Amino acid sequence: MSGYVCLKLSPPPTCLSKHPRLPIPLVRNTLLGAALSFGLVFSFPSVSASQICRDVEPIQETLQTAPEVVTNEGLVEEAWQIVNDTFLDTGRHRWSQDTWQLKREAILSNSIQTRSKAHHIIKRMLSSLADPYTRFLSPDEFSKMARYDMTGVGINLKEVPDENGDLRLEVLGIILDGPAHSAGVRQGDEILAVNNMEVKGKSAFEVSSLLQGPNGTSVTIQVKHGNCGPVESIEVQRQLVARTPVFYRLEQLDNGVTSVGYIRLKEFNALARKDLVIAMKRLQDMGASYFILDLRDNLGGLVQVAFAYNPIYLYHFDSLL
Repeated sequence: MSGYVCLKLSPPPTCLSKHPRLPIPLVRNTLLGAALSFGLVFSFPSVSASQICRDVEPIQETLQTAPEVVTNEGLVEEAWQIVNDTFLDTGRHRWSQDTWQLKREAILSNSIQTRSKAHHIIKRMLSSLADPYTRFLSPDEFSKMARYDMTGVGINLKEVPDENGDLRLEVLGIILDGPAHSAGVRQGDEILAVNNMEVKGKSAFEVSSLLQGPNGTSVTIQVKHGNCGPVESIEVQRQLVARTPVFYRLEQLDNGVTSVGYIRLKEFNALARKDLVIAMKRLQDMGASYFILDLRDNLGGLVQVAFAYNPIYLYHFDSLL
């Protein structure tokens, strides 16, 4: 995937104008362990101070309005509607909106008493699509998955369908000199079992949960090296492996007329948010009016979560190339 977001810049005013946040999909195509190769170019919104200050009061009124509570039935119907509007069947299982409509009527014919029951219904409903990339995460699962370093062994997994359509898991990204790498796990290895439990058919999230544990404890991972390599059981000690993934510098363009802050984000781990904000503030203090966010060869993680906070969504994007 390759792309750049380009925008025009102006110095930031004292109060911020109203700009929409980047959308965060609820169900479709959650990214876990996705290898990224794209960049962003962005800056402060070009809005006059008078226009900005006129926008402040409506924003405050909106923030003070309590959001409506979504019912259990409403949550299920929202998930159903997203699939109905956007799902593209590329597998061997034939999908039709008529069949999907019948499923909605059957599911919503009875009252849904609890939130956990609604979550279970959504997961069962999505499993009928036979699409490993369309799934639902509960708030707790979403929160855990937002932490790249949740496994504590320094690996990122991707799901790969085999010739029978079953899922197998490969190591997509690995932290150099991290626990798994030091123990002998390599990028491209297939994960066969965790603590003697076979993982064939399990999702990357499920296996990440098996790998997770208290800092300092051990987990045994059975891996197959490469396509035709040997099978090996490797004991890995869990560690907190989060390191700063942010590297930045100031570049001068147009004979010093334009200052550009270059930021390289190597992965979405627990330090990404804090260190990205620090880098942007320091570059801004150094005079940067443009920013380039380089995500090439990023090890992956949850892209939606990576951008669902200040300062990213306050910037005005003029064009997408």
